[in-house]
Amino acid sequence: MAELSKAAYVFPGQGSQSVGMGLDLYKSHHPAKEVFDEADASLGFSLSRLCFEGPDEELTKTHNVQPAILVVSIACLKALENAAIADFPSPAFVAGHSLGEYTALVAAGALGLADAVLLVRERGRLMYEAGLKNPGSMLAVIGLDEETVKDVCLQSRTEISNINCPGQIVVSGAVQALAEASKLAKTRGARAVISLKVSGAFHSALMEPVIAEFARIVSEVRFRLSAIPVISNVTARPLTDVDSIKKELVKQLRNCIQWQGSVEYMMHNGVATFYEIGPGRVLSGLIRRINSELQVFNVAGIEDIAQLAGK
Repeated sequence: MAELSKAAYVFPGQGSQSVGMGLDLYKSHHPAKEVFDEADASLGFSLSRLCFEGPDEELTKTHNVQPAILVVSIACLKALENAAIADFPSPAFVAGHSLGEYTALVAAGALGLADAVLLVRERGRLMYEAGLKNPGSMLAVIGLDEETVKDVCLQSRTEISNINCPGQIVVSGAVQALAEASKLAKTRGARAVISLKVSGAFHSALMEPVIAEFARIVSEVRFRLSAIPVISNVTARPLTDVDSIKKELVKQLRNCIQWQGSVEYMMHNGVATFYEIGPGRVLSGLIRRINSELQVFNVAGIEDIAQLAGK
């Protein structure tokens, strides 16, 4: 394993949102305000107001929350850069969880912000539509190993959709199949089985009805070679060229998110410090469970930036 001295920036996915997110950044850092203004202009409505004021039921709609989290995360990154903290480490890698992978691509210079917000809004719309065509949901299974969860999925006709950290695996499937998976997981000794508040069975075969349309949309977006290695959700390895980025984003919609593998890859390539940039603290908790010796910092607002600056 490489000597641990590098840093990585990681970006959260859907579920990290809260009404009011990003308002302190908007008021305090002009580059962050510019991010919100550009996103509003690109989308043709005030996403910023939705982030700052809600209502919550509107913010949490899949086609709204995906661009919202991306924009707040990039605004946070721009505010962090604007703070010009002495000796603050540049990232050796960037990565994001599901939706957060798009934020990572923006941070790495592979995808423009205006294109990114339009793309993830379309992604959210299609994911919601897939959920209407093939009703399903997701369950977090706590306390079982991967092989046991695979067996549960085989018996219940569900799929592993996220491998987040040791002892936390998410399963996707049709509603009745998930009910069976929940019973089986509890029988096999799961400490908890938690239903996720999502509009469909994301990262599973139930997303198939929208894959072709999403592939067409992705094909029309301009990507560039990233300036920083972006770790793939699907393979847990760096994306090496524009073609692999496009293929990744389409595969990611119906394939398992390898978050534990992504963190372990970065760790084995010298990363000792992770900065979770954006709303919430979900990834920080997962990274600590993957390896408790890793340093993890949250950057969700101006208080976190001030703390990092030692003020």
